Amino acid sequence: MIRVENVSKSFGSFKALDGLNLRAGEGTVLGLLGPNGSGKTTTVKVLTTLLAPDSGDARVAGHSVLSEPELVRRNLGLSGQYAAVDEKLTAFENLHMVGRLYGMNRHNAMARAHELLGSFRLSDVAGKRAGTFSGGMRRRLDLAGAIVARPKVVVLDEPTTGLDPRGRLDTWDVVSRLVADGTTVLLTTQYLEEADRLADHIAVIDHGRVIAEGTSAELKQSAGSERIDVVMRRAADLAAAASVLSQAAGARADEDPQNLRLSVAAPEGHRLMVRVLSELDARSLQVEEASLRRPTLDDVFLQLTGHATAAAPEAHAPEKVGVPV
Repeated sequence: MIRVENVSKSFGSFKALDGLNLRAGEGTVLGLLGPNGSGKTTTVKVLTTLLAPDSGDARVAGHSVLSEPELVRRNLGLSGQYAAVDEKLTAFENLHMVGRLYGMNRHNAMARAHELLGSFRLSDVAGKRAGTFSGGMRRRLDLAGAIVARPKVVVLDEPTTGLDPRGRLDTWDVVSRLVADGTTVLLTTQYLEEADRLADHIAVIDHGRVIAEGTSAELKQSAGSERIDVVMRRAADLAAAASVLSQAAGARADEDPQNLRLSVAAPEGHRLMVRVLSELDARSLQVEEASLRRPTLDDVFLQLTGHATAAAPEAHAPEKVGVPV
């Protein structure tokens, strides 16, 4: 349902996409991960026909974004990083308006609006102005608007940015129901927990190229051995503790100074854990907590890109210019 074939796109000297290739089957979620400026938003804009690639092609539901852009748009729903709802209209009026814009007659647009309000748990507020809604409610209304025309493919560009935990859970529930109904979803996100929970297949991109892909389990396995996590009691001990972990493991420990946390690969598992804790105790470096765990998607991301994810807008201006949603 989604096929990106050797797509490249440049903005002056900046190459946003560099021979990108992606695939997503019917009724699946493709998670697209990448650091700021990696090309996620440019990929979305190419797939939604807002930008034409310099080379290569992308197809949505079998239709080319270059030669059949109108057919692509008929088969595609888009929900951007910020809920695109009219705050002065009621929830019902928002969905009814979208239906009419898609060419539905008045009766069908009304029926579809009521159907979606029920599906997205918004029937009780159907007559209330969207401007009074919480972030989670606005996001549900925005997602409902993206599927008024029953598109085969829905693109969700960082759909939970700025939402509280309740709003994120609501959005995840909506995505799960979309896929259960056979919709194909492209999900760009910087929340690795989100990709872990929702995505059937994950592609990690950096500098406009796919640098790793697979299921969540496959990517975690590629990160290698178990890891030791240590939280220190005092900030003054952090540097010395990092040196202990690095020497014991034979690899540089990752540091999170804000949370006084250290992490290092542990190929020997619990044996290395015992040695590390013994050495820290011998040096009077006080440990608040310690654990041995399997790799997470965060570890995979850090290993592949050299830094952790961030919930900030992408760094390069061309990635964000003129994104109508």
